[in-house]
Amino acid sequence: MSDDQSLELARCKADADRYRLLAEQSTDMISRHTPTKEWTYIDASPAVETVLGYTPEEIIGMAGYEQFHPEDADNLSKRDDSVRYRSGVYTNVYRYRHKKGHYIWLETTSRVIRDDSGNPQEIICVSRDVTEREEAQRDMRRLARVVEASSDMIMFCNHKTHKLTYLNESAYHTLGAEKDKPVIYYLSQLFSEDILGTLIKDALEHASIHGVWYGSIPMQLDPELNRVAEIREIIAHRNRRENDQVEYYSLIGRDITLRLQAEEEAKRHQLELAHMSRLLSVGEMATGLAHEVNQPLAAILNYCHGTQRRLEEGDADPVKTVSGSMKLIMKQAKRASEIIKRMRSFVRKTDYQCFAFPINDSCKEVSAFLCQEAQDHNITFDFQFGDNLPPLVADKVQIEQVLLNLMRNAIEAYNDCNKAYRPVIITTKAAEGYIHVSVEDKAKGISSEGLAKLFEPFYTSKTTGLGMGLSISRTIIETHGGQMWAESDGQTGTHFYLKLPLREQ
Repeated sequence: MSDDQSLELARCKADADRYRLLAEQSTDMISRHTPTKEWTYIDASPAVETVLGYTPEEIIGMAGYEQFHPEDADNLSKRDDSVRYRSGVYTNVYRYRHKKGHYIWLETTSRVIRDDSGNPQEIICVSRDVTEREEAQRDMRRLARVVEASSDMIMFCNHKTHKLTYLNESAYHTLGAEKDKPVIYYLSQLFSEDILGTLIKDALEHASIHGVWYGSIPMQLDPELNRVAEIREIIAHRNRRENDQVEYYSLIGRDITLRLQAEEEAKRHQLELAHMSRLLSVGEMATGLAHEVNQPLAAILNYCHGTQRRLEEGDADPVKTVSGSMKLIMKQAKRASEIIKRMRSFVRKTDYQCFAFPINDSCKEVSAFLCQEAQDHNITFDFQFGDNLPPLVADKVQIEQVLLNLMRNAIEAYNDCNKAYRPVIITTKAAEGYIHVSVEDKAKGISSEGLAKLFEPFYTSKTTGLGMGLSISRTIIETHGGQMWAESDGQTGTHFYLKLPLREQ
């Protein structure tokens, strides 16, 4: 062997030693395999113990193909999406069985070594454990699927330009756009100018300082969409590599069209129930009302007969007689008219109308409506009104319906009571931002069992009652932001309480 050959051989040996040292020190697993389907290990670097748990001696001769996860074993032959190819080098990401039995994610770069005739001699692979990376990516993909499938609107907004860089399916649907035909949106297109300059600006600043903002900001959508949406939450996302500056915002909103429609439907249903309750109340009072209306009509008839008789007998001053009779007739006709007007006002079907009115006057009006029924049962109304009460802002018809129900219940409480003194005490006062009204009777009271069920629908102690009056009454009061409850010792009477908030009209 010549000196040149010896030098070349020594240089090759030194290079081989360096390469082996590099392979042995590498944290990546370097392995050699047979080119057969079994992919048998011929050699492996010491890193195999860190990556797969085997020593090099244990893994040499092992069929590598058998350790692949069944779903990933044919990635290379199928050219799966996890496989990348470039200039004779394959990079594959797959699951591989660890010595302890669990699977880890490997990223392997492999090349086939061929002889001068092109026949494969062996396969050289460089593999690294990418489990943490793949699981993080899988979590991100799962999160992305959740975001995409969410019924809430989720939008990403650039911190500086306020351009929306991402919208999920719900956001596209609410905005009337299609995901297959993306549209560029800016915040200025989704909110009115005054809201953008006040509420949105403040919300973004709050999120940038505190990380998140919660609230409710109405969006301005195309009127033709007939949709109502609002932003409920804004999250600020920071870039840790750029001085922790806000990079973008997540805007989370909700299409509340169906909710508003359901609320409107519920309100209509409540109004229908309230109207039916008033009709039933009038039906129950029909006899008393007929008697009350009959009184002025009978008086008018008597005045007419009396005047006619005096005229037939040759009254000395017929004009004065007729004039006096007309005044009396007008007074009784007005009284009958007021009774009818009061009845029609009570039973008419109305929308929810909120305006200011004095609660004391309403108590008196309702008691006047029940005047005949009270007289028939020897009931006395005792008013203990607070002075200079502020007006109550509410639906007057509905509040009077509640008062009527409570006063009638108080009157009927005396039906099986032999007490001579039968008061219905109505008290009003203002305290701590509320109007307080109480209706009290001195009858036998209600048992503790009855009190527990008193406001349940269809519960009644009356033989002819439907058990809806108190349930509807409490719903009306709670709809107005108030409270309604009852107290009784079961022996000396019952006390119903109303508490209604004072507010501006």
